[in-house]
Amino acid sequence: MNIKDFIRERPYLMWSTNNYDALSEDAILEAVLNYGNFNDAQKLFSLLGIKKSATIFHKQIKRSRVNYSPKIQNYFTLYFKKYA
Repeated sequence: MNIKDFIRERPYLMWSTNNYDALSEDAILEAVLNYGNFNDAQKLFSLLGIKKSATIFHKQIKRSRVNYSPKIQNYFTLYFKKYA
């Protein structure tokens, strides 16, 4: 399974499009962390790798506009600090 198959099996995470092949890893990670459950996140980390997921996440939260809620951002900041 690759990341495109992963998101295709979970359309409830990315309801704004049906073109899953055009989605970037950044967009998929953001959708999973914001709207997915713990199992979705763990599966994504196994596909992308925990270090790559952490790198993408840290890049996203440094932008001027962040799409993560404060709770999600805090949780995954701590999570990646411990596990990545």
